[in-house]
Amino acid sequence: MTALDASSCELCRSSGGEILWHDDFCRIVLADEPGFPGFCRVILDRHVKEMTDLPPNERARLMRAVFATEAALRDLLQADKINLASLGNAVPHLHWHVIPRYRDDSRFPAPVWAAPAREDELLRASPDSATLASRIQAHLK
Repeated sequence: MTALDASSCELCRSSGGEILWHDDFCRIVLADEPGFPGFCRVILDRHVKEMTDLPPNERARLMRAVFATEAALRDLLQADKINLASLGNAVPHLHWHVIPRYRDDSRFPAPVWAAPAREDELLRASPDSATLASRIQAHLK
């Protein structure tokens, strides 16, 4: 990607959510996605478009953060499923969505980006960010 692309990239200009964990390679954030408590993103700290733009060791390092996030969410929530997605169509900056899903959420079983199928979903609280951050850290060790 060109420097112009990086300068206009939303994930280069902002954290992308509440930072739960960060190192010199990537960050894990709690996204503010109404109706989807615990929705996290794992975001590479440099502007890269595709997983195959990374060398194999960095691909593995990024996926380790994704899997630690999934494991932490599974520890804390009683989600029916955890969705993992790396799309980047709207924001072509390498990042993964880690999304707890429930059979009674407004879009289940469709993706969270689909139109709501119903409006009678049970509202759930987002996990405590400090507790989630601690669990992620534990799974990264």
